[in-house]
Amino acid sequence: MANKDVLKEIAQKKKERIILAKQQVSEEDLKAKVEGLPAARPFMESINKPRQISLIAEIKKQSPSRGVIREDFNHQDIARIYEECGVQAVSVLTEEDYFGGNISYLSDVKSIVSCPVLRKDFILEPYQVYESRVFGADAILLIAGLLTREKMVELMGIADTLGMDCLVEVHDEKELKKVLNLKAPLIGINSRDLHTLEVAPGTTEKLFPLIPKGKVVVVESGIKSSQDVLFLKILGVNAVLIGGAIMSAPDIKNKIEELMGW
Repeated sequence: MANKDVLKEIAQKKKERIILAKQQVSEEDLKAKVEGLPAARPFMESINKPRQISLIAEIKKQSPSRGVIREDFNHQDIARIYEECGVQAVSVLTEEDYFGGNISYLSDVKSIVSCPVLRKDFILEPYQVYESRVFGADAILLIAGLLTREKMVELMGIADTLGMDCLVEVHDEKELKKVLNLKAPLIGINSRDLHTLEVAPGTTEKLFPLIPKGKVVVVESGIKSSQDVLFLKILGVNAVLIGGAIMSAPDIKNKIEELMGW
C-alpha cells in the first residue's frame, strides 16, 4: 500500500468512467440541459455564518482508507436526517469505484434537502462540471493536487458561468500557494494526503494562518469529536466537512448534535 499512489489510481479509473459517460450523454447535450435549470443554491453563503462554525455533512458509503463505513447505506434516508438536523450543506460522494457513490445520488439528495449540495468527486475536465450542474450540484470539489493551474482556472471559470461555487482542496503549503494565486474564495484544507491516504495531524494549524482573511475555509478529514470542532471554531474556520464520524455512527442525528453542540 505504501508505494501505491491512490490519487493517481482513482484519477485513472475516473478518466475511463468519463469516456463511458460521454458515450451515454454528450457534452453538448449536457450544455443544452443546463439552460433550463433553476439557479444553483448559494453554497459559499450557506456555510459562511458569522460567529459560528457550519457543518457540511457528507454522504458516503465507503472510502479507500476505511473500506465500507456504513453497511445499511441509504443515501435518501441519510439526506432526510440531514435535512431534519438543519445542516448548512450536504456533500455527496459520487465516485463509483473507491467510494461506492453514483452521480444519480446528487439529484436524489437535492430533491430531499433544502440546503446546497456539493459534488465530491475527482473532477478532471469540463464535462464533469456540466454534468454536476445537470444532476443538481450547487458546488463542486476541485483537488489542487490533481489539477494544473491552467485546468483549475478553466474549471472554476465554467463553474462560475453555471452559478456554482468551487471548494478548492489543498493538503500542503505548495498546493495552498498555487490556489491563493488563483484567488479562489473557498478553500478546503484536507489533512489526508490523497496519494498515500495518511493523515498528517497539524495540517490545519500549519496552513490556516497562511490563508488571507476574507477567504472562506472548510476543514475536511479527521474530525471525530466536539473538541475537534470547537478547536477549529476558535481557530476561525468557517465550516467543517464531516463524513466518516457521522457515517459510522449508529444514530446519525445524535452524532451530529454531539459533534456540533446543536
